[in-house]
Amino acid sequence: MAEVNLNATVVKKMEIAPGLVIMRVKPDEPLKEFKPGQFTTLGLPGAAPRFEVADPEETAPPPEKLIRRAYSISSASEKMEYLEFYITLIRSGSLTPRLFALNEGDRVFMAPKITGVFTLEEAPHEHNLILVATGTGLAPYMSMIRSIFSKQTHRKYAIIHGARHSWDLGYRAELETLAEYFPTFAYLPIISRPDQEHTAWNGSKGYVQDQWNSGEIEKSWGFKPESANSSVFLCGAPAMVEDMVTILTGEGFKEHKKKDPGNVFVERFW
Repeated sequence: MAEVNLNATVVKKMEIAPGLVIMRVKPDEPLKEFKPGQFTTLGLPGAAPRFEVADPEETAPPPEKLIRRAYSISSASEKMEYLEFYITLIRSGSLTPRLFALNEGDRVFMAPKITGVFTLEEAPHEHNLILVATGTGLAPYMSMIRSIFSKQTHRKYAIIHGARHSWDLGYRAELETLAEYFPTFAYLPIISRPDQEHTAWNGSKGYVQDQWNSGEIEKSWGFKPESANSSVFLCGAPAMVEDMVTILTGEGFKEHKKKDPGNVFVERFW
């Protein structure tokens, strides 16, 4: 594979479940500072091999064409040795089957520019934070938690993470550990296919909307999250995002706009 435009190296690749990986990428040039919640672009040329279980391409891209996609960063903003990404395999896609074929030591393109407005900057400093995600929408929240949790101790935090199966709950061990040792942090995973579990699932069943309505955050925090004391972030499947915006609006929350500030922050990356 030609290394034209490839300016970074895969230094770690961890398979979380079939079709789900955490990948750490180190650029050739020093990393620039970024804000938790931001993203950058990864890319590979059309000549790069595809993952063995991916669907065949109907039309192969030109070998020299650099295929690029944006991915949220999951590593802490202080981690300047590498950037970490939480990636799901799109079997029919152009880029993820090529990314999944990479091994540690392989080369990849990573854009030097890090950008995005899905950050904590606009959330009121005194607000508690509720971070709601499905699938790999969890990635920007990992960067946020890893960057600020030990510094902003005045806040309470809750992560609601929805997935089909328990094995799809990436970063679960890390988040469970935080929840065990810190009473200010609530980790509330929920799965929608409990009947397909290999062993009985004793956690919450359904969707993140159900977890929001369950009262588990109030039980953990000791008070109900309301628009006056909490900000909510939404990242993941479009249907979830729109359903949650509707639910939250009905409870007095308001979606944040640049010219019309609110307390619901949405990442619509589809």
